[in-house]
Amino acid sequence: MAHQCLFPQLLSFSSRHVDPAIRSLDTTGIQHSEVPRRSANYKPSIWNNDFLQSLNSDYLGEIYVRKIQRLKDDVKRRFDEALEPLSLLELINTLQRLGVGYHFENEIKRALDTILPIDKNNGLEEEDLYATALHFRLLRQYGYEVSQDIFKSFKDEKDGAFKASISEDIKGMISLYEASYYAVEGEDLLDEAQEFTARHLKELKESIAPHLVKQVSHALELPLHWTLPRIEARWFIDFYKMKEDMDPLLLEFAKLDFNMLQATYQQELKVVSRWWKSLDLGKTLSFARDRLVECFLWAKGLCFEPQFGNCRKQITKTTLFITTIDDIYDVYGSLDELKLFTDAVERWDVNTLQDLPEYMKICFIALYNTSNEMACEILKEKGWDIIPYIKKAWADLCKAYLVEAKWYYTGYRPSLEEYMNNAWISIMGNVIHVHAFFLGIKITKEALECLMEYPNLVRWSNLVVRFADDLGTSTDELERGDVPKSIQCYMHESGVSEETAREHIKHLIRDTMKKMNKDRVASSPFPQPFISAAVNATRTAQFMYQYGDGHGVPDQETKERVFSLLVEPIPLMEG
Repeated sequence: MAHQCLFPQLLSFSSRHVDPAIRSLDTTGIQHSEVPRRSANYKPSIWNNDFLQSLNSDYLGEIYVRKIQRLKDDVKRRFDEALEPLSLLELINTLQRLGVGYHFENEIKRALDTILPIDKNNGLEEEDLYATALHFRLLRQYGYEVSQDIFKSFKDEKDGAFKASISEDIKGMISLYEASYYAVEGEDLLDEAQEFTARHLKELKESIAPHLVKQVSHALELPLHWTLPRIEARWFIDFYKMKEDMDPLLLEFAKLDFNMLQATYQQELKVVSRWWKSLDLGKTLSFARDRLVECFLWAKGLCFEPQFGNCRKQITKTTLFITTIDDIYDVYGSLDELKLFTDAVERWDVNTLQDLPEYMKICFIALYNTSNEMACEILKEKGWDIIPYIKKAWADLCKAYLVEAKWYYTGYRPSLEEYMNNAWISIMGNVIHVHAFFLGIKITKEALECLMEYPNLVRWSNLVVRFADDLGTSTDELERGDVPKSIQCYMHESGVSEETAREHIKHLIRDTMKKMNKDRVASSPFPQPFISAAVNATRTAQFMYQYGDGHGVPDQETKERVFSLLVEPIPLMEG
């Protein structure tokens, strides 16, 4: 039987669908209503629609499509030319870090299968720390089972500590450091490796060659496993071109691929920017953050590959709504209003909005229309009615927001555990993951049932995002008036300094990532793109909050990264 759209009247949202009283709403009047309002004094967006529409790239042309295919075929031949196991590992590593590994997933897996044994028969030198650690990291990255015990040969038999001599092997130390971040719970040897390598690499920075200093500093700033793939690609392209053993073919392919993906992102940004401008929420609800480009960075972070363009556009829209609704709960709404809005989202019925203030009606109707439009598309394309699932995700998010609002208005200070039990939901991850799942390649009943129970994979991802958010934003949020975040909760219950509390939260991130490392390769009903998106959410959070509030504050660091990733192509020819 053919599926029909559940909400055909809502497929194209515009102001004509809104009550005239809402359509003529004066935002100045909103801000001076009788209800006392807080203000975060958010700065306006630095990325206006005119600028985004002006973005133009030649790299979508047919000439580049043909060229990238020729280069790709040439790169494939490099797998046959890599005769030694270490050469093969280095090729895989280089392709990954250049950001083009996704083109060669089948070749990479076949190559790893040929050098899978972690023993003396795999063609690698047993005492080569660099090769051993690289082998270990790549196998774990691709979900192969490999024991931490392969590093025992680098420990002293007398005292059980790592041999002092290996600290002189800079390449080996960096390789071991990066490998240690693929640890799971209980792998004490890898914990020791991480502490040992980090300590010695910090000391060695003072006495090694400049090009090694750059590599060491980059690794210590954020490990590869925690780094957003496109950020790493942009950095590594510049680093790789200076290496003595640089392969010009790989470099040319990586540059062209980066520029072609960037051109694709620009086209997607234009589409979403036109939609956002026509919706006009950024101006109508002027108390909220207007962060279109930053929301697109979240979407691109979750799934960067070209085939996920529709997913990126829809996730950007979803993240824009999350940002706006977050500000309604955190900054603008009164407690009574927030209770009404939460109830409206739970009911998911436009006929029950009469008690909402006008600004909430605007927000809800826009959310309702946009969500139902996406639901209609998925119903037509895949035969799934997803309204009950996205309704539940939004309701769960708003209920978690309401808990935090009640804490604020009553002056309640939760314990860290109580805070975390609510915060892993209020961070937005469940809404994003549910949308990402339905926008993915394949939907199965088994995976859907598992998803709506919010499996550990999603929970760990959300917690890391929450902790990274708190580390980057909690100071500013407390200054404007907000509930205590994880840092303050731990300070209060443990009587420690803010610096100590921050170190504790960083420790919780490391522990949670270990759990994530286990669950991302465990037996699961979820397709690989969804699992990758959950892991990439943690990397995107590290990226967005690495230097502060990269989502809410349009600072110089965020601006430079946007230009690097989305605006400025890499010159194909040097000089």
